[in-house]
Order: sequence, then structure tokens, then C-alpha cells
Amino acid sequence: MAVTIGSVSTRRRGMGMMRPTNLLYLFSDQHTRRALGCMGHGVVRTPNLDRLAERGTLLRNGYTNGPICVPARGSLATGRHVHDIGIWDNCKPYCGQFPSWGHRLIAQGHRAVSIGKLHYRSTDDANGFDPEILPMHILDGVGLLLTIVRDPLPQSKKFPLLVHESGGGESSYTDYDRRITEQAIRWLETEGTRDTGKPWTLFVSLVCPHPPWRAPEPFYSMYPHEDIDLPVAYGEGERPRHPGLEDFRHYFNVAGTFDEATLRRVIASYYGMITYLDDNIGKLLDTLERCGLADDTRVLYTSDHGESMGQKGMFSKCNMFDESTGVPMILAGPDVPRGVTVDTPAQLLDVFPTVLQATGARPVDEDLALPGTSLLEIANGARPDRDILSQHHSAGTRSAVYMLRRDNLKYVHYVDYPPSLYDLADDPLELRDRAADPAYADRLAQCRDRLRRLVDPEAVDRAAKDDQNERIERNGGIQAIIAKGTTGYTPAPGETPEFVA
Repeated sequence: MAVTIGSVSTRRRGMGMMRPTNLLYLFSDQHTRRALGCMGHGVVRTPNLDRLAERGTLLRNGYTNGPICVPARGSLATGRHVHDIGIWDNCKPYCGQFPSWGHRLIAQGHRAVSIGKLHYRSTDDANGFDPEILPMHILDGVGLLLTIVRDPLPQSKKFPLLVHESGGGESSYTDYDRRITEQAIRWLETEGTRDTGKPWTLFVSLVCPHPPWRAPEPFYSMYPHEDIDLPVAYGEGERPRHPGLEDFRHYFNVAGTFDEATLRRVIASYYGMITYLDDNIGKLLDTLERCGLADDTRVLYTSDHGESMGQKGMFSKCNMFDESTGVPMILAGPDVPRGVTVDTPAQLLDVFPTVLQATGARPVDEDLALPGTSLLEIANGARPDRDILSQHHSAGTRSAVYMLRRDNLKYVHYVDYPPSLYDLADDPLELRDRAADPAYADRLAQCRDRLRRLVDPEAVDRAAKDDQNERIERNGGIQAIIAKGTTGYTPAPGETPEFVA
């Protein structure tokens, strides 16, 4: 039976003296936190991730620091907030401009190897992995520029096509994940078993369940359409109508509704891709056991951000509901409590100190000032007194949007629109915006003040827009970018991009 930790405020003695081990870091793309069997989802099947949670710790309140790929991955690599590194969008990638946990490992003689999607600028940069195997970086080192056009806010013609083209079958992404898994198994068998005197870290970065939403068999057929749970508050008369959410819906071209058959098909495809992801993860966990590595390897699973999948009339990521900002977090291995569920909020920038502590690498002085707390410490009962911050500066936003999570309160700050406030204790699905409720006036003001201690919302918004406008002009201007359109997703290695304008 799982034990829940949420009220422990002291750290276990000796946490800094943990035995160094290898770290297998399993990473996915666009896996919303709730879509896990171990999170209580009644439909999605994730037996291997559930097994990992049973022998480790499930962190139930994991968050991304930026609900879109490139900013999330920049924050993950550096342990810094998005506004501190200036990685605003999917066209401003990480290129080694701030030290990553991979850099720290390599400098101290550890192996830090990546297999799969990185979404940085280029393998030519010193990104903190050596080697990068089967890497995916942003398209041509530039990315999909439509995402940074914000005035006027464009409308994607590609996204509805991704929904309508969903279903069973293969895609470049399912094939890519298959190749990533094969390469990771080979590395564990040949390199993971080789003793170099220091623990290794292997970052296996899979792309499912990111669109295109095509689920291979037998995984697609595991989800009969009549069994699919329809999204909450999806109808036009049910969904929240905040102007910031309307901007998102306009950009992704989902302001109307898809018919029920289409909804069931795309959700079945998404669930099938999650189970396919889980199957690949199971192969890697089995390889650890078969190669005799399990007792000397910690395993971490997270994702870069979530997916709304119709909830409250939203699709894709890029918004501040938990479907988008919430990410799964599971940690297992030596010194990790078994069968424990932790409610303390955690975030991707916590990974930096986690990697160092897990492998026995030493932080340098500047690392000690980073805002993250090791997930190993949180799993063992630490409850840091802090606020979780996520922010978004591109696709679907006219101006910056910030999310602050403090205990059970979630505050959403729009630079150009009224704020939103949700009390997750009695409204976990975020269906009731309390921002205009007089009973919450003091708490709203407190959240606003706490946000401003972390970031200057207006100044950061101006900095992001100035940076984006310069890049827009450098690439031919707004009209040229709109005329080119978008591919809707970064092509897998070897895939020819197809733009839809």
C-alpha cells in the first residue's frame, strides 16, 4: 500500500551522504500527469511505469517550468527559470549558453550520454552530452517561427489536421521511439555494464505521446472508442471563457468543437501512444535487470510538459491548467522510499540537483544558488518553502502568462488580462476561477506579491517580445512567416518537413 507524504518539513539526516549510483533518466514528450495508472486514471494502461512507482516514489504534483518543449528543456538542463536563461520559445534553443548538469558530470569524469530528442540548437554545440545518439534538434537550428508571431496572433491550420488524422498506425515518431529504445538497450548492454570508476547518466528522451497522434498496434486497439472518457467541460457552453484562453484556442484553431467520434479517436490515439511509450520503457527497465544494473542504478521518469486533450475546451500544451503544466514524476532505486506517494509540489528545474546528488557529482558554488531542490530529498520528506513558477511567452499568447503554485493555490497572471485563481484543495480540475471571489481577495493579493518576488512580469514580457521581434525581422517579417506556415511538430531525424500555410 502506498504511503502519502505531504506534511513533512524536515530533511532526513545524512541525505548528502547518499551512495552514488548510475542514473537512467527516462524522458517523454507531452505526457500529461494524470494519464498514468498509478495516478488513478481509470482508462490509460501504464503497467511498467506503475511498476516503477511501486518500487519507488510517485511525486503527484510535478510541474514544468514552461509548458512548451524548448523552454521546458532549457530549464531542465540548467536548473534555472525560463526568464533567467532567456529561452522564451521553440525558436530560441539551448546551445550551452548556461552550464547544464551534463556539463557538471563530464567535467568530473562521469559519462553523460543522451539518446533521442534534445530540441537544442545543434549537435555542434557543447550541450553537456557526449555523445548525443540519434539526436533531434529544432528544425534547421531556427525552429518553427509561426510560434513567435504574437501581434497579430496567427492561426494554425496544421493543428486541426493533426486531430483529424489521428488513429491507429505508425508515424515518424513511433518509428523514432523504436529506434531510440533499441539504441538505449544496446548502450546499457555494452556501455552501461562497463566500469569506469564513476557512475554514468543515460538520458533516454522519447517523443511519444507528442503528435502526430498515431498509435501502433496492438496499442491503439487497447482503447475501444466507446470506453474513452470524454473531456471535462469541453462544450462551447461549458468551457471557461477567459480572454487568455480564447487566444490559445484561436492560435491552435480549436475555438469550435470536434464531433464526438473525432474526440474519441484522438483521445484513443493519445492513450495508445502512452501505452506504447510505457512498453518501450518496460523494455529498458527489463534490460537494467537482465544486465545486473538495477541495484546500482536510480531511475527517474518525467516529461517536458502535458497535453490538454480537450479538457475545458483546450488542446495541446501552452496553457496553465494542470493538464498542460503538470508532468509525471517517478523516482526509484537506492535510497528512494518504496511505494510512497508524495504530494509536495516539484518541478523540472529540481532535476539539476537531483542528478548531481544521485551520481555523487559535486556542485560548484554557482549551483548552490539555483532554485531547485533534489527530488531525492523531496522523496525522503523534504518540503521546501517555495513557490512553483511556470511561464509561457509564445504560441497562443499575445503577452506573457505566468503560473504560481503555492500549497493548494494556483495563481495565473496575464500581463494584458485579468488573473485567474484556483483552489486545488476543493477544485482539483480547475473548473471554478476564484479571482473575482471576495472571499479569496487576500489570497489573490498574496499570490500576486509572491509572483513579483520571483519575476518582473512586465519587464520579462518586453524582453521576450523584443527578442522575438528581432528574430522575426531577421527571417523575413511576419507576413513571410505566416505565408510559410508550420509543420506542427519538429520532423524526426530523416523526415522531410511538410509545411501547411
